[in-house]
Amino acid sequence: MRREPGIWQALLPLIALIGAAACSIFFWKVGMYIPFMIGIVTSALVGKRLGYSWNELQHFLTNGVSKALPAIFILLIIGTIVGTWILSGTIPTLIYYGLELIQPNFFLPTVVITSGIVAITLGSSFTSIATIGLAFMAIGTSLGFAPAHIAGAIISGAFFGDKLSPLSDTTNIAPAMVDVNLFDHVKHMMWDTIPAFILTVIAFWILGLNTTTGDFNKTQIETILNGLDNVFVIHPLLLLLPVVTIILMVRRIPAIPALVVVSALGGLVAIIVQGNTVSEVMQSMTSGFVSETGNETLDSLLSKGGIDSMLSTVALVTFATSLGGIMEGIHVFDVLINRLIERVKSTGSLISTTLLSTFFVSFVSGAMYLAIILPSKAFLSVYRERGISETNLSRNVEAAGTVGVTLIPWGVPAVFASGLMDISPYSFIPFIFFAYFVLLINVIYGYTGFTITKEEPALPSEKENWEYPKTV
Repeated sequence: MRREPGIWQALLPLIALIGAAACSIFFWKVGMYIPFMIGIVTSALVGKRLGYSWNELQHFLTNGVSKALPAIFILLIIGTIVGTWILSGTIPTLIYYGLELIQPNFFLPTVVITSGIVAITLGSSFTSIATIGLAFMAIGTSLGFAPAHIAGAIISGAFFGDKLSPLSDTTNIAPAMVDVNLFDHVKHMMWDTIPAFILTVIAFWILGLNTTTGDFNKTQIETILNGLDNVFVIHPLLLLLPVVTIILMVRRIPAIPALVVVSALGGLVAIIVQGNTVSEVMQSMTSGFVSETGNETLDSLLSKGGIDSMLSTVALVTFATSLGGIMEGIHVFDVLINRLIERVKSTGSLISTTLLSTFFVSFVSGAMYLAIILPSKAFLSVYRERGISETNLSRNVEAAGTVGVTLIPWGVPAVFASGLMDISPYSFIPFIFFAYFVLLINVIYGYTGFTITKEEPALPSEKENWEYPKTV
């Protein structure tokens, strides 16, 4: 007979995960694969203790992974895009013109704003990071900026755009889970997103002033420009490839087919413009591009891409969603979140608890989808019974689920950016200013009541049981 877990049984997988993660960080130095495996085994043992069969636990595990398959396919396709966009000269062209045009004193704010615009247009933070973000990393490093600062600016801008874009999957899932109109959801998010974005731009402007005097190494930049010019055909028409990508996304072509087309176009451009062979295009899609310009900085930044480069991220997503699937199946999340709900008294504490619960799911699973869906299910009836509009709930789970997850070192966004930019997540997470500002602003709104929309309280009997949307 199956039983609900007690509070300590519910906490045990979390304790095991945190303990193993701490050992990995400070002693073992083996990353997050083993800690997640320990968390999965602990969750399975708790599930057996609660009366679940191995077949049921295996179903929970595979069900969790199945919900991440669209994201996994997108990650693999992005790997091919990075490879073909470098091989085709598209990213080198972005770097080339960026080095000629960008002013050092306003570089970091430019990164935030441009990454945000690209992400809003594409509806994908990952695509923004992997294309324009990779170019900014090369440009910024050449100008003398710290890689951690550049990465923080790129991720801040990319997730600002992802959060507000009607084309984003998470921006569609959050309102769908609480039965809110998509555009009402986006409109309500303006209240926390726009102020946080403005504060982020200001923060990076100040950081830029404190880290550069404008007397950057012009000789090094000339060397990079010459290196690019010698290896690639640099031409403004190559910028049409990002334009085509934007057009495909704006026309609401589904993400996976659109990204496949973009990757194929990158390979075609590489053959026509750069004179590469089909074999070289396939190699760039599989193993990535290997830069041999002779400039160490540029070579390290351009030797990227390929399906192979995404496999470690895919493995982490698989482990994380496996753990999340088992913990959801044996009702661990329900017990922990319901314990938090029991302590909620005021609107401010409800908002804070929603953010904390969403961040908690992000911390345990590292997955955005799970972090949005589970708190939405748990808190929906509470918001309705207290007469607080569901738009506040969808805004809060987006704040902590879509953006807050970037602050988790083993979360999918941080691991993706870390692998792509070859920089430790522990170094750039302190500089993802946008995530900190969004969370702080929502807490302030909760306790002041500002922007908290009220409605007629619902009866307790009107609770609903939400399932995963089919789009996930």
